[in-house]
Amino acid sequence: MGSFKITGGYPLAGEVTPQGAKNEALQVICAVLLTGDEVTINNVPDIIDVNRLIGLLSGLGVEVNKKDENTFIFKAENIDLSYLETDEYYRKATSIRGSVMIIGPLLARFGTGFLPQPGGDKIGRRRLDTHFKGLEKLGTHFQYDDENKCYHIRTSGLKGNYMLLEEASVTGTANIIMAAVMAEGKTTIFNAASEPYIVQLCKMLNNMGARISGIGSNLLNIEGVKNLHGTTHSLLSDMIEVGSFIGLAAMTQSSLTIKNVYLSDLGRIPDVFRKLGVSVEQQGNDLFVPAKKEYAIETFIDGSIMKIDDAPWPGFTPDLISIVLVVATQAKGSVLIHQKMFESRLFFVDKLIDMGARIILCDPHRATVIGLNHESPLRGIKMSSPDIRAGVALLIAALSAKGESIIENIEQIDRGYQNIDGRLRKLGARIERI
Repeated sequence: MGSFKITGGYPLAGEVTPQGAKNEALQVICAVLLTGDEVTINNVPDIIDVNRLIGLLSGLGVEVNKKDENTFIFKAENIDLSYLETDEYYRKATSIRGSVMIIGPLLARFGTGFLPQPGGDKIGRRRLDTHFKGLEKLGTHFQYDDENKCYHIRTSGLKGNYMLLEEASVTGTANIIMAAVMAEGKTTIFNAASEPYIVQLCKMLNNMGARISGIGSNLLNIEGVKNLHGTTHSLLSDMIEVGSFIGLAAMTQSSLTIKNVYLSDLGRIPDVFRKLGVSVEQQGNDLFVPAKKEYAIETFIDGSIMKIDDAPWPGFTPDLISIVLVVATQAKGSVLIHQKMFESRLFFVDKLIDMGARIILCDPHRATVIGLNHESPLRGIKMSSPDIRAGVALLIAALSAKGESIIENIEQIDRGYQNIDGRLRKLGARIERI
């Protein structure tokens, strides 16, 4: 396992271009299984989770050609379903949570699937019920092998149905959509996730010949078709990485320009940072975060303490709760951070407390942060990255801290952020990989 050695306390400056969206990539790459034609995907990020998924599809028989650094051409003409029963498939599928989204396409095109318990971040319970119940509504049968911790999945033919999802799961919605586009008849999905990545997936599938309406809402109607064809698709910029760079600029009191990003594509992300006193401005095709000596947390109109919580889109994304919490440690004022979705995602705050942050962890879901207003800098320590988002939050804290920090287990960060240390060095960060 590698580590980052960081000497913090230095301002940054310059321009940074966000990578393609990780979460969108995992969905649309799975969708190539729906056709035997060529599918070209642009702006693919070079990160561990995406590369693992591409390797898994390659093992299944998908032809993968890398056209340039971030463009891939996929052709799933000759799929080897026997690969699903191999130890190699089991190992690869359990290393990445995105592997769950190959089930919808496999059922739609081949009527069968096999899924070991998928991997991913250890941030609390991440149930698969929404995936399974939705696919069962379409005529799928699941058999769980408790000894081997895996699912055998079969269908005698998918048929459209009405379903009300018990939660607006992004990956669950994506999986059900990819199965329904080739199911017989009409499928209606109510309480569907409506994140930009789901919108992108639906647009891509419609370009392949699917018939999806209601795109961008929580009520999707899908008329099944018999076959899909190839297409070309480009990924959005990763809004989680954009939010991370906004937080980085605030914590290091730096001016940063984030290239090729529009405020209109970020939902409530800019507004939440503004509640912490962080300025985010649109300048042409780019976002600009100006350097500020201090940023003050707003209060509610009645003067009570500000609360920031996550919610399904168009609410504030849970993937940026860790970043917002770190930014609040050096703001002026106090804020209650409420992470509703995962009960282990705030457990990294003990490391921030060791760095000198004033945080009260109220329970697994809530933390009160009393900002230091840059009057007392955080101090460098040795720590370990527990998951992707907490890892980057700790990296941002270390870049603002006085002295040297070591962050271990950085594979967690590499799973979601492409060449993060190299791009930070171009901004003036003192970071090296050891």
